[in-house]
Amino acid sequence: MRFLGIDLGYLMTSRIKQEIFIIFVPEEVSKMNNLSLNEYVKSKRKSLGLSREEFALKAGVGLRFLRELEQGKETLKMDKVNQVLKLFGMQLGAVPMDRNNLIEP
Repeated sequence: MRFLGIDLGYLMTSRIKQEIFIIFVPEEVSKMNNLSLNEYVKSKRKSLGLSREEFALKAGVGLRFLRELEQGKETLKMDKVNQVLKLFGMQLGAVPMDRNNLIEP
C-alpha cells in the first residue's frame, strides 16, 4: 500500500486491515494541497530556513534518514517519520477506517 509516496504495506496485517492517513490540522490541509509527504517536509524545512543538517538535528533523526524522506524513499520507519512530523504538530498513524472490516479475535 502506498500513501503520499511511501510504501506502508508492511503496516498491514493479515488479521486486521487498516487504512493509513495523516491527521492534519485544518490550516495544514490547505497548505498541503497536492504535495506528497516528502515534498511537504522539504517545503516546511525550507520555509523555516533550515538546512538538512539543522533540521535533522532538531528532529532527532539522522541526515541520511531526512535525505531519504525528502527524496521520497518508499520504505521508511514510521517512528522516524513521526519524529520529523512532530516538529509540525502532526503524526502519521494506522487508523481503522471501517470497523465492519475488522476481524474479531
